[in-house]
Amino acid sequence: MTNPLLDTWTTPFGLAPFDRVEDAHFAPAFDAALDAHKSEIDAIATNPDAADFDNTIGALESAGKALDQVLSVFYTVAGADSTPAREELQRAFSPRLAAHSAEITANKALFARVADLWARRDALDLSAEQQRVLMLTHRGFVRSGAALTGAEDARMAAIKSRLAVLGTQFTQNLLADERAWALPLSEDDLEGLPDFLVSAARAAGREKGAEGPVITLSRSLITPFLQFSPRRDLRELAWRAYVARGANGGATDNRKIAAEILSLRAERAALLGYDSFAAYKLETEMAGTPQAVRDLLMAVWTPARAQAQADAAVLERMMHEDGINGDLEPWDWHYYAARRRQAEHDLDEATLKPYLQLDRMIEASFACANRLFGLEFTPLNLPLYHPDARAWDVTRNGQHVAVFIGDYFARGSKRSGAWCSAMQSQAKWPQVRHPIVINVCNFAKGDPALLSYDDARTLFHEFGHALHQMLSDVTYPSISGTSVARDFVELPSQLYEHWLEVPEVLAEFATHAETGQPMPRDMLDRLLGAATFDMGFQTVEYVASALVDLAFHEGTPPADPMAMQAEVLAELGMPRAIAMRHATPHFAHVFSGDGYSSGYYSYMWSEVMDADAFAAFEEAGSAFDPERARALETFILSAGGSRDPAELYTAFRGRLPGVEALLKGRGLAA
Repeated sequence: MTNPLLDTWTTPFGLAPFDRVEDAHFAPAFDAALDAHKSEIDAIATNPDAADFDNTIGALESAGKALDQVLSVFYTVAGADSTPAREELQRAFSPRLAAHSAEITANKALFARVADLWARRDALDLSAEQQRVLMLTHRGFVRSGAALTGAEDARMAAIKSRLAVLGTQFTQNLLADERAWALPLSEDDLEGLPDFLVSAARAAGREKGAEGPVITLSRSLITPFLQFSPRRDLRELAWRAYVARGANGGATDNRKIAAEILSLRAERAALLGYDSFAAYKLETEMAGTPQAVRDLLMAVWTPARAQAQADAAVLERMMHEDGINGDLEPWDWHYYAARRRQAEHDLDEATLKPYLQLDRMIEASFACANRLFGLEFTPLNLPLYHPDARAWDVTRNGQHVAVFIGDYFARGSKRSGAWCSAMQSQAKWPQVRHPIVINVCNFAKGDPALLSYDDARTLFHEFGHALHQMLSDVTYPSISGTSVARDFVELPSQLYEHWLEVPEVLAEFATHAETGQPMPRDMLDRLLGAATFDMGFQTVEYVASALVDLAFHEGTPPADPMAMQAEVLAELGMPRAIAMRHATPHFAHVFSGDGYSSGYYSYMWSEVMDADAFAAFEEAGSAFDPERARALETFILSAGGSRDPAELYTAFRGRLPGVEALLKGRGLAA
């Protein structure tokens, strides 16, 4: 039987032939592609010719094409449209991929070639980009344990394999908990809920096969329910279920998994000679050290906590005025904050949402990219992996640039959150290839689909990541697009959020779902005027999570992560009515893989830069200043990992930023 995953794809733009791919294809394709990559690696390692850049580093860059092709399809559907069969395959693939990666970095003959090139680097006449790729390759081998021998080498391989298993299990447990819970609502329970939320709850009920509306653990349903439901008892039920994900006991409980992950990470760092996993992880980031991260987070924590405490006192008074005695609880905050925003800014989510239609916000994100970078987006009618997904041909001056795929709606088969990935990254080696980029979100369905302002910011955020992929212009795949330091990767995404706040963008694209009329100017002014409303809450819940992540990885790994989490929050003086944005059992950023471990702070580090970077446009007099846009593309969006991120930012802005612009942007400056 012909396996489409192993074919040379002749589809338009080289897009995966999703209409021909079946789950039965994945395992045999994976086996064949993995074997092919092993053979390619062996050929590079045993090449009788003396090592040079092309036959070693260049060969590594071009190896594994078949494996990349198989995995790009598999991980797309495993994350966005999971099934029990795909979850089983993921559990099988993860340790084998980890072992394969460990075998590559433990290949002594291969490492000897890389080390030889590194030792002779000054005599190789390499381009600046080649020098960078060589440095990153050599550093990657060393940090993966290539220099280890004997028992330490074997132990490192075992740790990597076990971490891969645990990360997959953590993710699948979280998805299982999210899929299993729903709060059925009677008609009486709908009282006080706006039409958009009732419509979304009915759609969620249909998706789950329920007879009536339900609230699921999708953030796009939970958050507005907490904002609008006058039923304090139901708000508490929903909130407790949301924060209990991964901590419900039984087979899907993530607490012991988190403890084992932290222990293995610490052991891994120790094998490589580091004092802690945080020291190991941060060595290659812009921050550099755990202390630098802590200094930033605490500089923000202190004013944010003070603001949150002041806000809590106001909300608690409002609650007491309703005749509810006692302390303000976490399930009360959204409800009274929404009422306060209505009173102080005359902004009601139910009134605002009809102006934030999903399709119009997609148009807005495209229009900004057109004005800034000359990109144009034409819908494509191609088979994709799910009916909700849609695709566009991205062009500039009539030339194909990329394919962009958007998959925006929540469903039970999709993991929570929002993300951007490249099914194919941009490269010129060994031949030119154009990126195929996907944004995945979890917005509530509706007719039409309506977004909260936070949802709209998420859409712009993920599209900023997509632009980083689509505008990449480098030679080698390993430094393409978002292949940059973790605390730099969020700069393009968070920076792009600012264009949603540009008045002329909202004036054009924030049009009413029923009347088609633009958002009234006074509402627009009130919306932008409330940009920092409740920022104390938002900052505290985020920074608390980042500080707990840092504490987990900075010293001796905790035997009981939940106890350490409680200790860190107590030392910080965490306001009682605010919970961590991501508590340990559902902290997927940190425990689903190593990506954001010791790195959840990176959103804040990048925000220091994005606030300063957008100020460059403001100083130029226009959010669409062409000179600043060209510089942004040249030094940030197109450069990938071809240069040190501090160099790239300095080339764009002329200097590195301080924390002042961030505090001002969040309304936390003194």
